[in-house]
Amino acid sequence: MLIYLVLLVSCLSICCAHKPVVLWHGMGDDCCNPDSMGRVTELLKDKLEDTFVYSVQVGNTINEDHNAGFFGKIDEQVAKVCKELSEIPELENGFNAIGFSQGGLFLRAYVEHCNSPPIHRLITFGSPHGGVSDIPNCVNSKDFTCNLMRSMVRRGVYTDYIQNRIIQAQYYRDPNNYDTYLKKNKFLPFLNNELDNKNADYKKNLASLDLFVMIRFSEDVMIKPGHTAWFWQDDKDQELIPLKNRTLYKEDWIGLKTMDNQGRLRFLVCPGQHMQISDEYLDKEVIRPYLKENELRMIHQKA
Repeated sequence: MLIYLVLLVSCLSICCAHKPVVLWHGMGDDCCNPDSMGRVTELLKDKLEDTFVYSVQVGNTINEDHNAGFFGKIDEQVAKVCKELSEIPELENGFNAIGFSQGGLFLRAYVEHCNSPPIHRLITFGSPHGGVSDIPNCVNSKDFTCNLMRSMVRRGVYTDYIQNRIIQAQYYRDPNNYDTYLKKNKFLPFLNNELDNKNADYKKNLASLDLFVMIRFSEDVMIKPGHTAWFWQDDKDQELIPLKNRTLYKEDWIGLKTMDNQGRLRFLVCPGQHMQISDEYLDKEVIRPYLKENELRMIHQKA
């Protein structure tokens, strides 16, 4: 009996260990803002006892991290994060990840580009997976960096100068100029395998996820269309094209159809405006169902 109890406790300790969680913040935010990523980090540590939580910082300072959300090349930032996460011992066996706004798009790029160590469950909030048909508004109207970004984009979103410097331009998709988007956009058409030369690794890597949870905001006006969080897009008449009606899905360019057929996609709605996420919603709709390991799993399996 004693041996059985020791083995049971040992098994429970293994199955109850929650996977580490990596966060990537959105535009206008930073890794450690106490009202956003800091709050989420503390909530995760409270609800997932002894869990390692890491918030991505691009740059050497918080100010550099904030600015990197507007200026730079997404591919280069993702490559740096690939290297950075591969050097963190706590993540060597993989982790779950939550991306907020464009941070969710960048985490998907991490999966498709490198995914080492691997993400098991990817959760994204209001992320522009299908691109945006307008440059996102500024969260803070007094944010000089954001206003500078929007001013620069007006010079020509698909010029090499802007594409090589402005983050938001790299996931801008003009529904009236799709051919130009394919030719000039330096990031999203590649990530979504929209070009003739498909990257098989992108599809294989994304399809390796245990679960891909996409959450849109019910009143999102920050990114257009708000349904881009579910890979939906605007057409030339500004009518929404659902994911399952897109060629990207039908021909399974990045593995979404495969995952959907296997029950590994989730489409959720968070009430409210862009990035207005309550602790209650995070706990009830994200942490409990997708990040907590089921400590009774082994007992139920043996029963």
